Amino acid sequence: MGDVSMAMNRFGLGLRQGEAVPADPRRWLLDQFARYDPRPAAIAAVPDSAAQVIRLRASREAQQDYKAEAERLKNTPEANSLSKPFRGIRDDYVAGSGARTNAALTTSTPFVERLVHFWSNHFAVSVDKLVTLGLAAPFEFEAIRPHVLGSFSDMLVAVTRHPGMLLYLDQAQSIGPESTLGTRTSRRGNQRGLNENLAREILELHTLGVRTGYTQDDVTELARALTGWTVGGLARQPQLRGPGPGFFFLDAIHQPGNRTVLGKRYEASGEDQARRILLDLAAHPATARHLATKLARHFAGDVPPPTLIARLEKTYLSSGGDLAAVYRALVEAPEPWSAPAKFRNPWDWTIATLRAVGVPAVPAKANAAAFKQLGQPIWQPGSPAGWDDTSPSWAGPDALFRRIEVAQQIAGRNPEMDARAMAERLFPGALSDSTRKVLAGAESPTQALALLLAAPEMLRR
Repeated sequence: MGDVSMAMNRFGLGLRQGEAVPADPRRWLLDQFARYDPRPAAIAAVPDSAAQVIRLRASREAQQDYKAEAERLKNTPEANSLSKPFRGIRDDYVAGSGARTNAALTTSTPFVERLVHFWSNHFAVSVDKLVTLGLAAPFEFEAIRPHVLGSFSDMLVAVTRHPGMLLYLDQAQSIGPESTLGTRTSRRGNQRGLNENLAREILELHTLGVRTGYTQDDVTELARALTGWTVGGLARQPQLRGPGPGFFFLDAIHQPGNRTVLGKRYEASGEDQARRILLDLAAHPATARHLATKLARHFAGDVPPPTLIARLEKTYLSSGGDLAAVYRALVEAPEPWSAPAKFRNPWDWTIATLRAVGVPAVPAKANAAAFKQLGQPIWQPGSPAGWDDTSPSWAGPDALFRRIEVAQQIAGRNPEMDARAMAERLFPGALSDSTRKVLAGAESPTQALALLLAAPEMLRR
């Protein structure tokens, strides 16, 4: 694959119809940093997390209602048939997923947009959990997009404080056993106490990675430090509700005392105790290795080259976790430009396809349905680990058949397009003779376009 095609497809999201082919692929990628808009119009129009928290609180018994609704949905043949007051939240999810797609279709900074998607999957939340349904979009738009070119530590703190993550991983329910409220409730026989979900995923998925030397004691100690990090505006009791919808620190549920994580002691300091632990985790060599490996896997193949991992790891540590510096090292490294092609997941393929034919926007409901049909519903990976980032997960025969069906539908709506000329622009220096031959033998422009959209060049990046 030629460098220009790699820049547009492996690093970017595919060439938009009418967009100029970059003359200097590496410079084209790096110049996007200065032009990136973290809040384009499509995304700015979506209700923010504060509005979603208010929606959650709209019912007087919000948490109980959600538990009852989730239980009801388990026993109904139509899991999408939400009852009041959840339909409005579902509509906001649909609108948010549509805004994400439309921002990707129109962006002039596709490399940075791809990085937004990468980090959103790294810090995955899932709308499988009903309480997260309306918060998945604001989570990506508020915690990921503004920090994608900044420091990893800032992104980590923003992610951990966001209502979407706090509710998804049950941190808002975590109470220090020896906190003011914990002591009071234990006397009444209430068993609600410490929840370790967020702490475990921070160590295992977000920072250090699995099998990197942390222990169960480290998970518990981080969970204790995180107590008090909660979501304002939800509790029924005014004294627990906080100043407004969104993150706030509630000292009454914070576990008092000093903490020890990875052998380092953290003095009692309320909210700042967990923040200081997060900053140290962000600077840890194991975190540098974990993040470097994931980036290398995404941009340089399912078996990431050790030399590229080492280069990215070194840049991360020397720059203090400056993500823009790591991306520059990625672009300037030789390995991503020579790595074998990687099979596109449904999100990548759909965005590249729609950009190629010039679709400027997709109706929100049709958008949500399309990605569900293709097997990758937006913000629904099913677990905090996110969607798998290796080719075998997306290259099965059933998945390929679905893409062929969608390719035929798109081609049917664009019968006048010249697929042969389009192919040369989409994949300069990378179009195979076999694909040229197939396109030349097509019986109609519509068939040629369908064949191009399902060609190996379009299916891989």
